[in-house]
Parts: sequence; structure tokens; C-alpha cells
Amino acid sequence: MAAQYRAALQTRLRQGPRARSDGGARLGRRALALDLGTLQLARLHNQALASLPASVPSSRAAHGLQRRAQAFFIEAITPLEQTHRLAMRANVQLEKLNQALRQKTAELAAANEQLQQEILRRQAAEESLQKSQQHYRQLLDRSRLMQEQLRYLSRQILLTQEAERKEISRELHDDIAQVLSGINVHLEALAKSATTNANGLRRKISRTQRLVVKSVDIVHRFARELRPTLLDDLGLIPALQSFMRDFTKRTGVRVRFTAFVGVEELSGLKRTVLYRVAQAALTNVARHARATRVKVSLRRFPDAVGMEVKDDGVGFEVERVLFGRGRKRLGLLGMRERVEMVGGSFAVESAPGRGATIRAQIPFANGLKG
Repeated sequence: MAAQYRAALQTRLRQGPRARSDGGARLGRRALALDLGTLQLARLHNQALASLPASVPSSRAAHGLQRRAQAFFIEAITPLEQTHRLAMRANVQLEKLNQALRQKTAELAAANEQLQQEILRRQAAEESLQKSQQHYRQLLDRSRLMQEQLRYLSRQILLTQEAERKEISRELHDDIAQVLSGINVHLEALAKSATTNANGLRRKISRTQRLVVKSVDIVHRFARELRPTLLDDLGLIPALQSFMRDFTKRTGVRVRFTAFVGVEELSGLKRTVLYRVAQAALTNVARHARATRVKVSLRRFPDAVGMEVKDDGVGFEVERVLFGRGRKRLGLLGMRERVEMVGGSFAVESAPGRGATIRAQIPFANGLKG
């Protein structure tokens, strides 16, 4: 797989800006068939980059090569991201099945009550009715067990996704970034040791160092997006402030943020849920809203924390989006599922031309604890 990836990447870089854009996707599907994860694909990509010649004709050409390499990697991981989206769709189907099971449980409970009344009226048929009662109780218990299993599975999907992001972030920080920094140190030492007829060598080394520094920055940004270390080390408020600064630099959309210190009293899982809701809401703003300003606020309620994300964008029809099939729908469903997983409530308000408001309220003590 490593050789195939390296060959395909080299072909893409040689072909230039007008190269076909399906080679990376084929490799992504191949990686998916081999059960490779995003981190493993990233390692293959870095190994392929490391095997390329270290020098290029100009910094402009180097920039073009880097952009094509990044585009190739994005194409390669697209099938893996699509698999994640399919998992979210499966979660929606599980919720529908859960509703059907609740209905079945109610019907079985009603049948059980009728059975008990019949036992009281017909003492002569007590033995037969008792057997029937036992049978219905078993069905009811089985139905309840299936319902709890479905709820547990739905929650585990999100918990597993969060754990995977945290692990990927740790790997990026601890392994890939350290390797790139080590390369930079060695190149710097080489530059200092070049003393005779080394002007050209120094220029090449300097260009390579700039590429390495930029690669380190990209890795750090990728790691922050997957799982911000600030969230674990300093808390929710610093993590949100850092994300919003990067969001404004990247999109030009201004964000006004207000919060209260007591939000840090929430459990780690609940703070993570609020961070992911804000992240998903701002991602939707950048992709769909065409907004210029966003207000993000964290407010204290008597027994809960409330989050509101309000933009001045084009808005949308809530019912049409929630019952449609677009990415925005999956984002809203994912936010709602996260909030309800910890015992909270979620609401969306919007209309065409009137912007959108996302509201989430999470209790301090009740609900799933993390």
C-alpha cells in the first residue's frame, strides 16, 4: 500500500495542476478495504512526501507542489470521512427502530395489564394464565433490553469517535510533529556546517526548513481541530477562544464570545459536548450561512448551562433541513444527539433571510456523567 501511495502521489505531482482528481479517491477506497484508519493514511502520506526530492526550482513551485500534495491527501481520506457519515445515518435508523420498540413496549405493557385482570376474574384458569403472563413478561423484558442496547450503541458511537479523535491528536503531537521538528534541527545544523561554496546549499536548506516549519504548523492545526489540548489542559473557555480566533482568521467571520467561569464545573464529557456543538455550529456557518458576524454565549441557569450560537446569515427552513438529506442535517442531528446523550436539550431556530440560532442546555448534575 505504501508503494502504491508513493507512486500515485509522485504521478499527481508530476502531472501538475490539471491532473486527474480520482487517483487519491481510489487509494482511499483501497485503504478502507484494507481497514486502514485516518492516522495510518496520514503516515503513508508523510512517508511518501519524505521520499520525494528535497529541492524544487522555486518557492512558488514548492508551494504548488505542497498544495497538490494536500489536495491528493484530502481526496484519499474522503472515503474514510464518508464512512463516518454513513455511521451517523445508521444512527438515525437506530433511533427509528428505538421508537418502534418503545411503541411495542407500550403495547406489551397494556397486554400484560389485561392478562393480570383476567387472572383475577378466572381463578380456575390460573395455571394457564400464569404461563401466559410469564411469556409476556419475558417479551417485555427482552424488548426493554433491546431498547437499552440501542441507546447504549447510539451513545457509544459518539464516545468512540471522541476517543479516536483524542488518540489521533496525541499521535500527531507526540510522533509526527516531533519527527518534523527533528528534521528541522538536523537541517539547521547542516546549514551551519556548510562553509565553502555553499550558497546554493544554504538556499536549498533554507527552503526545506520553511517547508518543514509549515508542515509542523499544519500538523498542529490538524491536531487542534481533532482534539484541542487546551480543552483537556486549561478548560472549555480557553479552548473555545482559541478555536474562534482560528475560525475568524480562516473565514473572516467575526465571532463575539461571552461566558462565565462556572461552566468549568461541568464534567469533562459535558464540556466536550459543548465544545463540539460550538465547533459544528460554526462549521455550518462557514459552509452555508454566508454570515459576517456570529455571537456565541454561555449562560448560567439555576441547574444548567445554556449555549447559544447566533449568526446573521441567510438562514434556512428548519423542517426542510432536518428532514432532508444534506450535510447540514447530519450536523444538526449530530449536535442534538451529543446534547441528549448527556441529558440535555437542543433546539434550532431559523428562517430564510433571518439567520440561525442554535441553543443547547446541559444540566450540571443530571444525565450521563463523564
